[in-house]
Amino acid sequence: MALFSRELGIDLGTTYIRVAEGNQIVLQEPTVAAIVVEEQKMVAWGQEAQDMLGKVPESLEVTRPLINGVIADYEVTEATLNFLLRKLAGPLRFFGPHVMITVPYGVTSVESRAVHEAALQAGSREAYLVQQPLAAALGVDLPIGTPSGNMLICLGGGATQAAVMAMYGIVAAETLRKGGGALDEAIISYVRKKYGLIIGQLTAEQVKIRIGAAVPQEEEQTIEIQGQDQVSGLPRPVSLTTGEVVEALREPLNEIVETARRVLEKTPPELVSDIIDRGVALTGGGALLRGIDKLMTKELGVPAYRVDNPTLCTAEGAARALAMYPLIRRNLPTV
Repeated sequence: MALFSRELGIDLGTTYIRVAEGNQIVLQEPTVAAIVVEEQKMVAWGQEAQDMLGKVPESLEVTRPLINGVIADYEVTEATLNFLLRKLAGPLRFFGPHVMITVPYGVTSVESRAVHEAALQAGSREAYLVQQPLAAALGVDLPIGTPSGNMLICLGGGATQAAVMAMYGIVAAETLRKGGGALDEAIISYVRKKYGLIIGQLTAEQVKIRIGAAVPQEEEQTIEIQGQDQVSGLPRPVSLTTGEVVEALREPLNEIVETARRVLEKTPPELVSDIIDRGVALTGGGALLRGIDKLMTKELGVPAYRVDNPTLCTAEGAARALAMYPLIRRNLPTV
C-alpha cells in the first residue's frame, strides 16, 4: 500500500454509505442524491438529499443510485463517490486513496466492474472489491481464518445475504435481492389494504423502527401516523400497533428465513456442527428489528444473535480487508 495515500473501507449500501479508516467510522450518509432533471446535474447528496425525499418540485429528482445492493445509475454513483472522497480528502488530492468497496455476494462481473470503474473515476488511486458477508465477518471478529464454520446473515436495506465462511472464503451463500426496503413496502401495502390510507416510505420506516418487531411482543406499542385517504385524497390519521406490524412483516421475513435455510442445507455437515456451537451472527440495519434473533433461532433451529455493531461492522471489516489484502486476495471478486 502507498505511503501517503489514505486507506478507506467503503460499505456501498442501498440505503447508507459508510466509510471506515482504520478502526474508525469517518463518514456515514444516506445513499441518496438530488439531481436537476434538465441538466442531469447532482446538487445534493446524503442527508441533505434525504431530507428532500417526496418534497421537491418537478425540476428536481431525488433518487437512490443503488437498488438491491447494485448500481442502478452509474453516473450518479460516480458523482456520489466523488463527493464522498472530496469531503474526506479535500479538493486537492495529490495521492488518491486506496479503497476497498463492498459488493453483495453473487454480483455479476458487469455489476462488479461498474463499482470498480466508478471508484476509479471518482479519484481512487486503487480500488478493490470485497463481498459484504466477508467484510461483515471481519468487522465482528469472527474466526473465519480457521477451518471451522462461521455463519453470518447480512440484513441490509436492499439485499439480504446469508453466508457460511471458513479459511477467509465463502463456502456456501445466497443473496436475496430484498431487505429493509421490502419491509417498508410491506407496511405501506398493509396500511393501504386495511385502512385505505396511502403512506410514504419514510413514514413506513419510522413505524418499523419505533414499534416494529419480527415476533409478537409482550408489550404492545402504538403509533399514530398521518396518511392520504385513498378515496377522498384528504389527510387522515390512523393508529398502528406492534401486532399489526408483525402481521405486515410476516411474508418478507419468511423469504429471508428461507434464504438462510437454503444456505444451511448447502453447507457441509462438518461446518454445520460448528455453526450450531457458535450460532449465527446477524448484521446490518435489519438486525435492529426487535425479535429478529428469536425468529431466526426458532425457524433455523440454530442460535442466532445480533452483533454489537450491526450497522457499522461491514465498513469496519472492509477497512480491515484492505490491510489484509495479500492474505485474502484469492477469495475476493475479480474485475
